[in-house]
Amino acid sequence: MVLDPTKYKDWEIAESAEKNMKTVYQLGDDLGLEKEELLPHGHYVAKIDFAKVLKRLKDKPDGKYIDVTAITPTPLGEGKSTSAMGLVPGLGKRGKRVVGAIRQPSGGPTMNIKGSAAGGGLAQCIPLTPFSLGLTGDINAIMNAHNLAMVALTARMQHENNYSDEILTKKNLKRLDINPKNVEMGWIIDFCAQSLRNIIIGLGGKMDGFPMQSKFAIAVSSEIMAILAVATDLKDMRERMGKIVVAYNKKGDPVTTADLEVDGAMTAWMVEALNPNLLQTLEGQPVFVHAGPFANIAIGQSSIIADRIGLKLADYNVTESGFGADIGFEKFWNLKCRFSGLKPHCAVLVATIRALKCHGGGPPLPPGKPMDQAYLEEHVDWVENGCENLTHHIQTIKKAGINPVVCINSFYTDTKDEIAAVRRLAEAAGARVAVSEHWLKGGEGALEFADAVVDACEEENDFHFLYDLETPLRKRIELIAKEVYGADGVSYTPEAEAKAKRIEQDPELAKLGTCMVKTHLSLSHDPAKKGVPKDWTLPVRDILTYQGAGFIVPVAGAISLMPGTASDPAYRRIDVDVETGKVKGLF
Repeated sequence: MVLDPTKYKDWEIAESAEKNMKTVYQLGDDLGLEKEELLPHGHYVAKIDFAKVLKRLKDKPDGKYIDVTAITPTPLGEGKSTSAMGLVPGLGKRGKRVVGAIRQPSGGPTMNIKGSAAGGGLAQCIPLTPFSLGLTGDINAIMNAHNLAMVALTARMQHENNYSDEILTKKNLKRLDINPKNVEMGWIIDFCAQSLRNIIIGLGGKMDGFPMQSKFAIAVSSEIMAILAVATDLKDMRERMGKIVVAYNKKGDPVTTADLEVDGAMTAWMVEALNPNLLQTLEGQPVFVHAGPFANIAIGQSSIIADRIGLKLADYNVTESGFGADIGFEKFWNLKCRFSGLKPHCAVLVATIRALKCHGGGPPLPPGKPMDQAYLEEHVDWVENGCENLTHHIQTIKKAGINPVVCINSFYTDTKDEIAAVRRLAEAAGARVAVSEHWLKGGEGALEFADAVVDACEEENDFHFLYDLETPLRKRIELIAKEVYGADGVSYTPEAEAKAKRIEQDPELAKLGTCMVKTHLSLSHDPAKKGVPKDWTLPVRDILTYQGAGFIVPVAGAISLMPGTASDPAYRRIDVDVETGKVKGLF
């Protein structure tokens, strides 16, 4: 029995649907997997031996490649995951062989206010509990690999501080002369723990470590998560792992994981994590879940590996990019596709009427607070004003040469006139438009959406990057700021400008990709500025180097890699039925 999403919570709908789930063996049969390519983790979750799949199907043509992105997010959410999990069964209803490829949720947002990003209503990825609570251990492997690098770094600093060069030589150690005031990495944990943002470690005696300032970030922001997302195979991952910069020596030269001789052991933790996870939609279509959600450092994409096997195993592969098109899609476009060599056929831009109202003059939406009643009332003028943000993102997708499809992720509170306004303005901007009721009706409600995507995929496109790798770093930043964000220009702190000049003069660093960091809540660096901000300059305050992942990271505005836990977090409502062992309250 399918539950009514207007009356039941997402976890209740998922629990009901899970009674009739396909086993991983049935999903494997649907995908045409051979026995040794399926690596079960219980009855309903598995890993896929991607290397064997890609070797067997190397000569098979790829299917159609679809990216799901969104307008600038609001605390209400735009429903990218929900729309991706609605499009997959919608295409299935049209008789298409289709798979989804989405990201694994972080424990931080799951236990905080964002939820697990499994989708919602009748458009979800299941089984919900393993999806939300660690899955097959990929994030745990990333934490172990990342923190092992910090163990190696801090131990080396202690030994170099305690021993002479002669003793170090006897121990077969070369003095790295690490500058304790110029340590790039910190520790990671997969929760939102603001009290760990700035810490002091190594207190006690000389055998208790080297006293220094340190920090924690959320696990999914780790450079190793970014490596998992962009690696093409184990050899590629192994090479990337040795290039991670953990600190700088007192001359200003980088100290890498290879210098610490820890890169091999770090890779050992990641071997199994390189295989994508197999789950399913509420309606039984296969979904690959791989790599994590953080759309800044870790680029906010599911993995290249998941997309490559999805394109070999299905006629349509639906993937998703984090945050709005200015962040997630821009990185899909200029980083992920560049690293993978894959060319998308279509990009879906998700919008909700409620979010457009927020961008068009609606009342503020404080995170975690009840929604203002005005958002449930008809306000066509707010919607029309908010469509300026929508059309801005449409133009961004068109600049990539990709065919855009606007998905109006419809709720039962939307009115005909509000929907008509969005359709009129989006079509005038050059996009196909589909109204989809996947949240309420599942695949049956996504038929118009699926048809629009199929049509867009059949149309020729002219996919091309915004910049080539010969473009100097500051010119790239300017192109992204002006062409994607709508800024008038870019300003730099003296420190950031000095780093930019040094990178531009280094032939190896100069050709790395560019991974911008800024707030997701605005096209600008200021989260309070909604719609399409005018007359502003993007302030770059720092530039980080992520050699392992293969990109330079300009940081604009105040961005924390360790989010904070709110006063009313989700964990207050999550519990376990002690009779059945089932988890309840996830969303």
